Amino acid sequence: MINKKVWGCTLALSALLVGCAQANTPAKEEEAPQHEHSHEHEHKHEHKHEHAERNDIAAGYFKDTQVKDRALTDWQGDWQSIYPLLQDGTLDAVFEHKAEHDPSKTPEAYKAYYEEGYKTTTERIVIDGDQVTFYENNQPHTGTFAYDGYEILTYDKGNRGVRYIFKQTGNVEGVPAFIQFSDHIIAPQKSGHFHLYWGDDRAKLLEEVTHWPTYFPAAMTKDDILHDMLAH
Repeated sequence: MINKKVWGCTLALSALLVGCAQANTPAKEEEAPQHEHSHEHEHKHEHKHEHAERNDIAAGYFKDTQVKDRALTDWQGDWQSIYPLLQDGTLDAVFEHKAEHDPSKTPEAYKAYYEEGYKTTTERIVIDGDQVTFYENNQPHTGTFAYDGYEILTYDKGNRGVRYIFKQTGNVEGVPAFIQFSDHIIAPQKSGHFHLYWGDDRAKLLEEVTHWPTYFPAAMTKDDILHDMLAH
């Protein structure tokens, strides 16, 4: 493009300046990739920071101000217990993987630890709206639940966790008075899997840290679950 100076010059000089301007065009074009690279760098930096923050939260390191209320919709769906996968040996590769990264325990010791954690006779849980159905030995028991707040727990290692609590609004036999979700998420977000604590004493339930039946989406295959657990 010819600038204002060119209009005040002779035709010959104008032509010369036009030629120079055309010759300089590639320099202007080179500026664009530098600008895009800057945005790309910023985007990667932000993404890396967000990823690190999510990892910290999942590991139990977060500020109280980051914790937000969540609705039962975060856990909507049909869920399967992974305890049968421990029993049939599907998860043995997970325990071996853990032992490789932290040799303080053998694969057998890890399996024993998770055996206690995952153990349950409630093989399936279906959450639909405010109703939660527990399948105990294939027998369904359904109760209606309302949000009862959350509790932040501090563990011996110094990390923390959040329990999201729901209280049964009725008195249905075979359905606990309280359920408490823990899924390493501390703000509204659809859960990918969860540990569930249930019982009739809210305060006592918060003290339970060794038994945490764990559920993944019912649609996931054994291989899907194994791959997901190895990835984390």
